[in-house]
Amino acid sequence: MDQVKKYMLENQNLILRDIQYLVESDSPSNNKELADICNQRIQSLFQRYFGYKAEEIEQENYGNHLRFEYGEGEETILVLSHFDTVWNEGDLTFKIEGDKVFGPGILDMKGGLVQAIWALKALHDLQIPLSKKVIFLCTSDEEIGSPSSKEIIEKEAMNSEFALVTEPPVAESGALKTGRKGTSKYFVDIEGKAAHAGNHHEDGISAIKEAAQQIVYLESQTDYDLGTTINVGSVKGGGKLNVVSDTSTFGVDVRAKSREEQQRIDKIIRELKPHTEGITLKVRGGINRPPMNRNNKTSALFTIAKKGAKDLGMDLKEAYVGGGSDGNFTANLGVPTLDGLGAVGKGIHARHEHIVASEIPNRTALLCNLISSL
Repeated sequence: MDQVKKYMLENQNLILRDIQYLVESDSPSNNKELADICNQRIQSLFQRYFGYKAEEIEQENYGNHLRFEYGEGEETILVLSHFDTVWNEGDLTFKIEGDKVFGPGILDMKGGLVQAIWALKALHDLQIPLSKKVIFLCTSDEEIGSPSSKEIIEKEAMNSEFALVTEPPVAESGALKTGRKGTSKYFVDIEGKAAHAGNHHEDGISAIKEAAQQIVYLESQTDYDLGTTINVGSVKGGGKLNVVSDTSTFGVDVRAKSREEQQRIDKIIRELKPHTEGITLKVRGGINRPPMNRNNKTSALFTIAKKGAKDLGMDLKEAYVGGGSDGNFTANLGVPTLDGLGAVGKGIHARHEHIVASEIPNRTALLCNLISSL
């Protein structure tokens, strides 16, 4: 048996214990206090296993990011994980049901973060030599578009030979992600004119009606053949039923396979015109993550991972997915990027979010062997 896989099997319960340790520390993206508490739990693992902590990159409005170095060498491998989650404090609890382990952010992506720590721990404990230094970034704002970590990630990527992302692999197939759509996020603010719905309805200008018309138009721009989707995921406005609404806001999520398509849709949204006289529109937001498109460098990196997986008895697949990650940033800079190297499971952003405990040894060994082979 591969010595790394044997090591992971022997330590599976300890890895799961560390995953529980992080998952039980809620860390929503928009709560700096909680994110920093989780940050310190990650630091305690670094201290326990390596004898030193990560560099703390302080943030004013988000949890502090962590930058951990392992090994030596002029060339570097960048490993990306995030510890923020979409869940608010107390939304979900940690629990184990058979081979499934549930909890807030356990799949996306505290499980993958802990597996990355153990991949480095195995390199250390088994004295496996590396030809490159590992830079391990743990960030606190990925779920909201990485507003404070994007520049940090890109700076590290520019000095790295490879980027490895510990987001979960594709559910069911376990495929790694060699391509992702680009993401854009917008909010459209609408102002109309309030009026009494019974006595002076004709004097009102409904912001909600305008929003409805704009939403129908925007969603009609979805083109599955091009791989472009436009989804209005939030709407709010108005108040009392007997008042013509004077304000409304809706949020738009756009996914596209190319920069050109992102820019085309961006132009459409920014040039929205009112359907009704007297309405004013204001658009906020824009293009967030560029597409992560497969190229020859990505293909070569996946081939290395596939060979390593075969040595572990795994038949590794690759896939193109619609969701974005911090790997979009690194790939856009031309850095060979492989995503989906985290924990296996299902239910990203869903209440049944879980990982599969029996998959922990294989996937952690896969990451460990991949790092050592680069």
